[in-house]
Amino acid sequence: MKHLQIDQDMKTLWPATRVGCFQYKVQVEKKNEELWKFLKKDIFKKAKDAIFDYGINDIPNIRESRQAYKAFGKDPSRYRVSSEALIRRIGQGKGLYEVNTVVDVNNLISIQSAFSVGSYDAGKIGEELVFRVGRDSETYKGIGKDEIKIDGLPVLADDKGAIGSSTSDSERAMITADAAEVLTLIYSFSENQDLERAMEYGKEYLEKYAGAKDIQCWIV
Repeated sequence: MKHLQIDQDMKTLWPATRVGCFQYKVQVEKKNEELWKFLKKDIFKKAKDAIFDYGINDIPNIRESRQAYKAFGKDPSRYRVSSEALIRRIGQGKGLYEVNTVVDVNNLISIQSAFSVGSYDAGKIGEELVFRVGRDSETYKGIGKDEIKIDGLPVLADDKGAIGSSTSDSERAMITADAAEVLTLIYSFSENQDLERAMEYGKEYLEKYAGAKDIQCWIV
C-alpha cells in the first residue's frame, strides 16, 4: 500500500486539509452504461440543483477549496479546483467526456461530493507520496495539455516530482487500459464530515461501476 503524508507547511496554511485514499486492483474498461445512466438521470440534476441553490462558488466543499487556494497563493478563478470545473460543465449543458470506467467513476465521486478527486496508475508512482504546495517555477505536462504551472497549487508528488494536483493531473500516472492497480484520492479542504461520506459511496461506486477489487481505504 502507498504511504501518503500531508506536508506540514500545507497544514499550517490550511489546517483542514485531508486526503481520502482508495488503493485497488482493477481491469480498466472503456465504458459502463449503467454508470452513465446514473450520471445523466440523478447526478447531473443534483449538480444543477446545487448551482441553483448556492451559485457555483459557494457550493459546500467548492467554497472551502477556493478559500484554501487563496491561502496557498493561487487565484481560484484562474486555477479552478477540478470539481468546480466539472460542475460548471454540467451547468453549461456541456456534459462530461467519456474516458474509461476508472476516470468516469472518479468524476462521479467528484461531482457528488464537490471535492476534487484524482486517480493514478499505482505502478507508475513511488511508494512514498506527499501532498504539498507546488514550488516556484514547478511545472508538469498536463493530460491533454501543455506544461502546467503548478506553483502555489495543491500538488501530489513522489521522489521523482509532482504527479498531479487538485486542479489538473499530469500525464505520468494517467489511467489507461494498461493500469492494473489504481490509487484514487479525494482532496478535502473542509472541516465537515463529507469526506467520510464520500469514502463510503466512493467505495461502492468503484466496486459497482469500475469493478474494483481488494479495495484498501484510509484517510490522511
